Amino acid sequence: MFMLLTISLVVLAGRVATAGNTVTAVAGNAAREASLARTAGAAVATATSSARAGLAAQSINCQGGGNVSVDVSGFGPAARGVPGQVVAVGIDCVVAIGDLGLPGAPGTRTLSDRAVSPIDPNRSSGGGP
Repeated sequence: MFMLLTISLVVLAGRVATAGNTVTAVAGNAAREASLARTAGAAVATATSSARAGLAAQSINCQGGGNVSVDVSGFGPAARGVPGQVVAVGIDCVVAIGDLGLPGAPGTRTLSDRAVSPIDPNRSSGGGP
């Protein structure tokens, strides 16, 4: 019994760590893609789509679809030529872990991460040369 409990605990820790690393990577990728967008609206759409696709591709099933938040407040200043602006993407994902049947373990775990990427100053705003 002790051996089975130990194995279940190791599997649980591995699954949570792997899923957490995936959320971190997906947030970073979504922030980078958003930083290349021409407009704030396009950045939000791109980041949200990228994050959801990245989670699905890695079989991370967030309960309720998860939450993707995108902070594009730096796009206005960047459009006016203010350097050093960033876009941030946050992901909150509640995943089920109760399927392991580990006594005393919670049924879910919330995985969260936030990534920041500098807005590309050389991106085209579509306004010509």
